[in-house]
Amino acid sequence: MRFIQGNRMTAIVLIVAAFLLLLPFVYESRNLLILLTQVFVFSIFAMSYDLLLGFTGIVSFGHAMFFGIGAYSMGIFMKRFEPTLGYFLLAVLTTIVITGFVSFLVGLLTLRLKSHFYAMLTLSLSGLFLVLAEKWRTLTYGNDGFTFRVPELFIDRTNFYLLCMVVMVAVFLILKRFTNSPLGRVLQAIRENEQRTESLGFHVLHYKIAASVMSGVLAGIAGILYAISLRFVNTSVFAMDITLDALLMTIIGGVGTLVGAIIGAGLIEFAHHWLTELAKEHWIFERWIIFFGIIYILVVMFFPRGIVGTLSSISWKRKKQHSAKKEGKLAG
Repeated sequence: MRFIQGNRMTAIVLIVAAFLLLLPFVYESRNLLILLTQVFVFSIFAMSYDLLLGFTGIVSFGHAMFFGIGAYSMGIFMKRFEPTLGYFLLAVLTTIVITGFVSFLVGLLTLRLKSHFYAMLTLSLSGLFLVLAEKWRTLTYGNDGFTFRVPELFIDRTNFYLLCMVVMVAVFLILKRFTNSPLGRVLQAIRENEQRTESLGFHVLHYKIAASVMSGVLAGIAGILYAISLRFVNTSVFAMDITLDALLMTIIGGVGTLVGAIIGAGLIEFAHHWLTELAKEHWIFERWIIFFGIIYILVVMFFPRGIVGTLSSISWKRKKQHSAKKEGKLAG
């Protein structure tokens, strides 16, 4: 039943992806295109975080360091060299290598710690990258940041929109396969009961590091796309707010669902856009962050397991009740 439900969810995502693929050709709106591009970028970032939080049970407050590495890698390559596809691919490869190495090193040094100890150490490591970006002005230009050119192919917003959408769908399918693999099952076992998983003979640290590396690389890819969408990068990409956004997107959508991360990213980005637009109409909406907080509180109250998690739970309970009634009728 769970396998069928998973396949059904994958089919729904692919149908929605097909609709989004055709959208820029049937409905021309530059603002909508930019907004959806941001949703795709942060969906990738939120899914990478969901792999840690939802499937492995690891709470990280320093996930923005990988996002920032991706953004700065792309920005520096495009600033220092010609903005060609060759250098773009080299920047992507550099990001994968750096984020993979850093996430492996961070995981090796910190994943022996439990719960909030690990979370606080990742926050301090992310802070180190923020300080490095602020002080290494010859490379990063400090807090001021810098603009850069992008490859000609991505100057057209439609092309870049399609790239982000394809990458988002690819990441979703890869993570779906990854989490349903034997390795993914072990990660979920670690989330449920780490001591019991270790007693069964699994080297827990190795599996947690594997999840950390996978998550870090995907966060770096999200950072690359974010930098290209703005054609500008500064130290804000290492800010705690970036990690908190990923955390909120995952919780609102549904922890451990992947689809929930996409839905959460969409809701937060659209709510942000809608509330900032309302601020132009009336002064009361200038403090849009208060209304954003109210929306978050309402979602947590009515969807305690996230939107996808709560809906799945309701569906499962109904099916259970229906099967119980059926068994009662057969017994009668």
